[in-house]
Amino acid sequence: MTAGLAGALVGLVGGGFRWCLEHADALRGQLLEVAAGAGPVGRLLPVVLTAAGAAVACLIAQRVPHAAGSGIQHVEAVWRQEAEARTAWLVPAKFLGGLIAIGSGLVLGREGPIVHMGAAIGSAAGRRGRLAPEDARMLHTALGGAGLAVAFTAPLGGLVFVCEEVTGTVRPRLVLLTLVGTVTAAAVSQLVVGDGPVLPLGAVPAPPLWMLPVFLLSGVTAGALGAAYSALVVRTLEVCDRLTRVPLVVRAAAIGAGVGALMALDPLLTGGGDQLSERLLTGGSLTVAALVVCLAVRFVAGPLSYAAATPGGLFAPLLALGALWGTLTHALVAPLLPAGSAGPAAFAVVGMAAVFTGVVRAPLTGVVLVVEMTGAGVLLLPLLIACFAATVTANRLGSEPIYDTLRRRMLERT
Repeated sequence: MTAGLAGALVGLVGGGFRWCLEHADALRGQLLEVAAGAGPVGRLLPVVLTAAGAAVACLIAQRVPHAAGSGIQHVEAVWRQEAEARTAWLVPAKFLGGLIAIGSGLVLGREGPIVHMGAAIGSAAGRRGRLAPEDARMLHTALGGAGLAVAFTAPLGGLVFVCEEVTGTVRPRLVLLTLVGTVTAAAVSQLVVGDGPVLPLGAVPAPPLWMLPVFLLSGVTAGALGAAYSALVVRTLEVCDRLTRVPLVVRAAAIGAGVGALMALDPLLTGGGDQLSERLLTGGSLTVAALVVCLAVRFVAGPLSYAAATPGGLFAPLLALGALWGTLTHALVAPLLPAGSAGPAAFAVVGMAAVFTGVVRAPLTGVVLVVEMTGAGVLLLPLLIACFAATVTANRLGSEPIYDTLRRRMLERT
């Protein structure tokens, strides 16, 4: 009962957060149109907009412990009993700060704030329901999974995320709590944002079996890219830590200004990446040069945005990066493949899951999440083999799962 009621609240809060972000994105697009028609002076509008948004979001996050960043590492630390659950002011700080940061165009994902808000709601529900400490901890974790389900309309992905990434275990009671929470949360959120796939994909034929080695190699390259991205995220945070003479808010504003300048050049270079991913999955053509530039820019802009110390996650930008990488891979290998081979959309879907896996090191979560987001069940075999290759490659390169690194960093700084 408690899990169901708390899950409904997560669905309402998370769905409201998504709804607000959708309208913030639309408003940002309208402002960019106005700026484009205002000549050279108008190009300063996105710079000012994103700089101000990053500064305000950073100020909000500074007021509440653990409000900055993704929050998933904090959920994992609470499960491991390395940290205490935070509830007071965390939900409003994550909601408002995340809305301002992501809505202003920073390269951040909505899933981090929603997962963290879901876990905080679960913790509050456990306390108010006077549950035993172990049950309250399970509810905190389960409702974090419900948050992921709401973020991507992926209830099964939320369950797998809890078992594979957050806890690394499958306990019947935990599974039951998570199922109740994720299903309830996803159902309620659909009343707010609709029930369609987040990234609808047209009809994609199942690739021939002889192409599985191609997807295996694609997974290897995606794993290497993921390892490099993880290293850049951590390195960027370390460099920013050394800028002790620069106030945190000033640093956030400077990063926001840089992202805003990129937005003035092309909106697809910034933001969470859903519009870019959808364009690539539905056949929107980009030249090889455009793919390379967009990949390179977002590869750097994502870690920089995360270093702004505002609320915001890593998942959504990773999925967009993977879609770019998969589409670019197809463009490079297509001349070598015979007729009837898989198209760019199939490579984009596989790239999404494989790059995600290379960074997070949660292959089953990546596969299930991407299948639920796109409806690409026919690509299950290529997804599995590519994510397997990405995991092995990232491990062989000595790359640590990103949330293990971020959790340890968080604990060292508290």
